[in-house]
Amino acid sequence: MDVQNSGYLSIEQLTQQYLAGRKTVGEPKNDRNLSFRQILEQKSAEETAEGLKFSKHALGRLNDRNIELSRGQLERLNDGAKKAGQKGIRESLVIVDQLAFIVNVPSRTVVTAMDSTETTDNVFTNINGAVII
Repeated sequence: MDVQNSGYLSIEQLTQQYLAGRKTVGEPKNDRNLSFRQILEQKSAEETAEGLKFSKHALGRLNDRNIELSRGQLERLNDGAKKAGQKGIRESLVIVDQLAFIVNVPSRTVVTAMDSTETTDNVFTNINGAVII
């Protein structure tokens, strides 16, 4: 079979195609010119600094409800979760400005989020404490 005219690439052609354009490990891997290691270190530092994780559900709620947290609000939310943990609260309602968050304190995870328009009934279930910041 004639490899050159069959539409298939030879091993040499594949090697050139995939290895010729390969970058070294330390070079940037994405469009923001950051390597995987830099992104990993950055995310680890953010998580350590913020201390809170957001569940997939909470991220979806934030996105659906067009809620964007400022750095200050995020710091206050983290502070509220710390205070809840100091008081022994396991599932806490943390209110920051006009935003309400349900936080699983032991796992440091925001479970859900809502703004003041969705809290008209002012009824929150499955919590054993609240922190208003």
